Amino acid sequence: MAKGLATRERLLTIAEAAVLAKGFSATSIEELVAEAGITKGGFFYHFRDKNELAHEMIRRYVATTDALFDDIFQRGRELSDDPLQAFLISLKLLAEIMSDLPNGHPGCLIASVCYQERLFDREVRTLTAASVRSWNMRFRKVLDDIAAVHPPRELIDLDDVADMLSCVVDGGIIMSKALNEPHRLERQILAFRSFVRLIFAPAPTKAIVPIARTVADAGRPMDSLS
Repeated sequence: MAKGLATRERLLTIAEAAVLAKGFSATSIEELVAEAGITKGGFFYHFRDKNELAHEMIRRYVATTDALFDDIFQRGRELSDDPLQAFLISLKLLAEIMSDLPNGHPGCLIASVCYQERLFDREVRTLTAASVRSWNMRFRKVLDDIAAVHPPRELIDLDDVADMLSCVVDGGIIMSKALNEPHRLERQILAFRSFVRLIFAPAPTKAIVPIARTVADAGRPMDSLS
């Protein structure tokens, strides 16, 4: 049983890397079984077809991403009771995790599916949409907690800000890979972090500047100098 689960997990790992590298249509069952060192029958023992493989890849990717967010948000809350500071800490941790990847982020499986959605059945498309909505709802809950303590300085839709984090990460991955500059993703996350800080930072108070009095003004009441 343990060996079977290990083989299934290895197939998912190989398939995810191949799909991210060259797309779903260019990834064949033959190359997967060759790299995994099993027969075609072994593949079909674990997965009915490529679509079922895609279902399991998406579920695995979403579960891994959820676990990452659970960890960094929890660590942020442990380090600060203030919701804004906790979120800023979590974003810094996320940026650091991305910067530590040796060759940059391998890519977003959700984006890969969206780019080639005609190749997938309805269940795969439903899974990808549900995962994105779930992440956006998670981010919106964090922003609501912040807004309850630190009202936004500007009128802004927090749904758009929540969506922005997913857009920043996916866009940062694409830019990093296109320019072969892995640290672009880290910098984009840090830029989003600065944006969040500005939204919820308290408005600056105007300093009261005293009116300078000259020798000629001596003896005159202050209100006559204004």
